Amino acid sequence: MRGPRRRLPALPALLWLALAPLPGAPGPAARAELRVRVRLPGGQVTEESLQADSGSDCISLELRTADGALVTLTADFRQEVKIFRALILGELERGQSQFQALCFVTRLHRNEIIPSESMAKLRQKNPRTVRQAEEVRGLEHLSMDVAVNFSKGAQLSSHIHNVCAEAKEAIYTREEDVKFWLEKGVDGSMFEVLPQTSDLPDLQRCKLCADRWKPCICSYSLSIEWYPCMLKYCKTRDAGGKVSSYKCGIRSCQKGYTFDYYVPQKQLCLWDEET
Repeated sequence: MRGPRRRLPALPALLWLALAPLPGAPGPAARAELRVRVRLPGGQVTEESLQADSGSDCISLELRTADGALVTLTADFRQEVKIFRALILGELERGQSQFQALCFVTRLHRNEIIPSESMAKLRQKNPRTVRQAEEVRGLEHLSMDVAVNFSKGAQLSSHIHNVCAEAKEAIYTREEDVKFWLEKGVDGSMFEVLPQTSDLPDLQRCKLCADRWKPCICSYSLSIEWYPCMLKYCKTRDAGGKVSSYKCGIRSCQKGYTFDYYVPQKQLCLWDEET
């Protein structure tokens, strides 16, 4: 319900939600993009793209990390699916291709990130401001013990077809998430349980494996340095003294993830080495 225009309080993050239509602002079921400058842990500044499509109820965040990898997070609210994609620069001198693509698919839980319709309304007063997250959320370490069949992945989320197109043979998820999706009626034939150390006693972590052509358990870490994780609410009082609240901004978070998964040869995991 649209009320009278109010003066917005000054918010430290200088990022806020439009309460009334602005010229050129997205309407219902619209797509919107916001570009935010973000400081990385080493002090470098990168540009992060945030896209929201309230029609398909999904959002996408993309940024380039300090080592040159392109990291994308897609949240599909309808299917309760979260897709991480990493495009990692290859080591040509060590026989790798120009880049290597990985996709990690996990369950999207409620309140992990703001809704797509709220993301579509985000504006910033000063696009040149370099932002850092207000809250650092704990590192999540995930064992990705199941492979996802790319050709059937659209049954899980229609976004897998586009997001993971370069990673057709490297799409991973977790058995506990698979159980949740199977209960929702997803076809189980798209999933294949991967070998684990309990199945193959000689299976080592890649950083401990000396032979580049042996299978091993690879580890890849990524971080979403800045994302809108919660809505902020402000209070107002009308002429009769009645207090009501309205959306007036966002809280930003940073969260890191480490994924462990099986690779048929260490050559596919050269970044994970003992230093």
